[in-house]
Amino acid sequence: MSSRKQRVQAEADALWRELYDESPPASAEGADMLDMMLKRLPAVSYERLSSPYLRPSGLSWPKRSGRQAGK
Repeated sequence: MSSRKQRVQAEADALWRELYDESPPASAEGADMLDMMLKRLPAVSYERLSSPYLRPSGLSWPKRSGRQAGK
């Protein structure tokens, strides 16, 4: 197994333990485990932030209720 695959596997195993408080599936590869975990996340909308110092296309955050766009 390559060094990159080992790091991905280790991170996926650790994240699985934190999220589900159980041992990760022994037969699943790290990339597959991350894919399974990410598919369970809810969809989130984003709005853009304006800044004179940063490119607008590079900034975003989850929308929060009560917040107006551009402020």
